Amino acid sequence: MPWCPPGTRVPELEVAYYADLLRRELPENAQSEERAPDFDDLDEHEAFEVAQWLTAAGVEVPEDAMNLGMAPVRWMLGRLLEERGNRLTRRLREQTSDRIQQAIVSNLREVEAYTTWPERRRLVRERIADTIRRAAPGIVIAHSLGTCTTYETLHANPDIKVDLLLTLGSPLRVPALTRRLDPALRGGRGAKPAGVGRWVNIADVGDPVAVPPGLSAVFPVDQDETCDNGFGFHGLGGYLANGLTAAAVAPYLA
Repeated sequence: MPWCPPGTRVPELEVAYYADLLRRELPENAQSEERAPDFDDLDEHEAFEVAQWLTAAGVEVPEDAMNLGMAPVRWMLGRLLEERGNRLTRRLREQTSDRIQQAIVSNLREVEAYTTWPERRRLVRERIADTIRRAAPGIVIAHSLGTCTTYETLHANPDIKVDLLLTLGSPLRVPALTRRLDPALRGGRGAKPAGVGRWVNIADVGDPVAVPPGLSAVFPVDQDETCDNGFGFHGLGGYLANGLTAAAVAPYLA
């Protein structure tokens, strides 16, 4: 338990865990990988999705690529790092490249697992809805793919009411996910779940999962913020420690 000044009110927390539902293998057969996945592990379809992901982040496709499916994704990532990490040493750039590859590939495969297995999608939503109903929170904080599963869960269960939905590091605008959302976009726009009072979105400017970082161009968020968490660009800890997060939740904890 972290130290808190005397008299500080520490809010109770409930976590909706569903990672076990997104494993490619059944839990009893799953084995831990010897190393984290990177671009070398991509099949043709996944490479196309990653190229779209990097294009959404602002990277231009090289002119000699016949089509997006043939784009050299490792080269594209290098260009992204050159543009955003020009102060990094070569070693730090290599480490950052490894972390970004792992984040993109892991999230892409979670998106595939969630959106292509209808039964597991239903089970994930049920688990989130059950957790929210049991805890009856005023604030729901969703991170990474959790912003998408929570978005869909709240739409599917309009009876669930929350004062604040806080999305952190959201990939809701990543093409691989946006085109598969349920409910689907209408006229290129998403909708705020009926039971949500206020929706605040925060994205790190260098977060490779939250691309593009602003949701307000597509979704009716009430407040869209960007931040810089340094090397903790996608981690939940960096987002929770950010002052923008504190400012968003503080009015609901008084």
